[in-house]
Amino acid sequence: MKKNECKWFPVCPMKYFSERGMVDMKYINTYCQGGGWESCVRYQKEEAGIYHPDSMLPDGTIDENLS
Repeated sequence: MKKNECKWFPVCPMKYFSERGMVDMKYINTYCQGGGWESCVRYQKEEAGIYHPDSMLPDGTIDENLS
């Protein structure tokens, strides 16, 4: 794990989607690997044990193309 990487990134759907070029890398660079993971809605929900769909982007919006 990289220093600024979210602890959930290795198992997060965002990793899968980013490796396949399915999400804008701004999300990965800002939230997942840029140290902004505490403001990531996915991170917040995961920490609280709240369900969230795989198609939810770090800013909380749902991208139906990822379903």
